[in-house]
Amino acid sequence: MRPFPGRGLNDTRRIFNYRLSRARRTVECAFGVLANKWRVLHSAILVEPAFCDDIVKACCILHNFVRKRDGCNYEETEENFNVQLDNLQFHGRNVTSGGIETRDNYADYFVTKGAVPFQYK
Repeated sequence: MRPFPGRGLNDTRRIFNYRLSRARRTVECAFGVLANKWRVLHSAILVEPAFCDDIVKACCILHNFVRKRDGCNYEETEENFNVQLDNLQFHGRNVTSGGIETRDNYADYFVTKGAVPFQYK
């Protein structure tokens, strides 16, 4: 999902961009944890999207199993896990009306029922 472009955004769009940025950082950190342990995630996975989902889910399951069995290694730091998704190849950059509608729905949700106090700071 893409952020709203430009400057001088209204509060709804600015908050959406902020929340999207926070979510992206969280996903990048979590993916970094997985990629640090499972080398299959270090390069493009050239399979169908559904099978790729299964590979990532399997890595998550194995990660949780190993953590439960061996415990957490607190010597690992966040810097070891950050992965930049910017270098990955994305296919199909065409914006669709469905994508715009989904983004608008999230933007509205983040300033209504989904609002959290820290987004206004």
